Amino acid sequence: MNSQGRRRIDEIGDESRRRILDAAEGLFTERGFERTSFAEIAQRSGISRGSIPWHFKNKHGLFLAVIERAMDRVMTPEPRTASPTLTELAEEFAAWVRNGESALVFVALTEAMGSSGAVRGQYQEYFARHRRGLERWLQARRPATADPETAPERERAFAVAFIGALFGIHLQALIDQDDVDFDAAMRLIATQFEGNLRDVWDDPAQ
Repeated sequence: MNSQGRRRIDEIGDESRRRILDAAEGLFTERGFERTSFAEIAQRSGISRGSIPWHFKNKHGLFLAVIERAMDRVMTPEPRTASPTLTELAEEFAAWVRNGESALVFVALTEAMGSSGAVRGQYQEYFARHRRGLERWLQARRPATADPETAPERERAFAVAFIGALFGIHLQALIDQDDVDFDAAMRLIATQFEGNLRDVWDDPAQ
């Protein structure tokens, strides 16, 4: 087979894989991992059921591929400004929530909680990257008067708390959208954390 024919086969394979991933991501988000079948994925993607294991081996392999692709999208966005405020970071997070893909994070959480394998590892890395990014953001703003020994630990705790607050609001909005004002809660949490930044570096014993 010539190189042009091989390229064409590769393109068909890549397109089939993309369609399967798109269909699986939508169904996993809508129905959850356990309630989604290969037959449903095949119907939505227009790719034969028998082709899915050829690309992904099994349902768990397909789920992992979906999670890896989704997390690559949300872990690598660039902020709109070079030096964003916490309010702007919260707005970036809110924009991602509104794009309709964010529910998959909690589908992944359900699977990760019952597993010690690759999905759990991907989920751990997802949150670790968010924490590291916020810690770097804090380090860039650390005042010269901060204690260099205690500051990193307090910055890490701040990152855990801020990210936990964002995802907690996100989860409530997904579960009870009619009774949760997502935008108001996001503005409030950003303002509260912004107003208490000094507490990250001030020695509480003083």
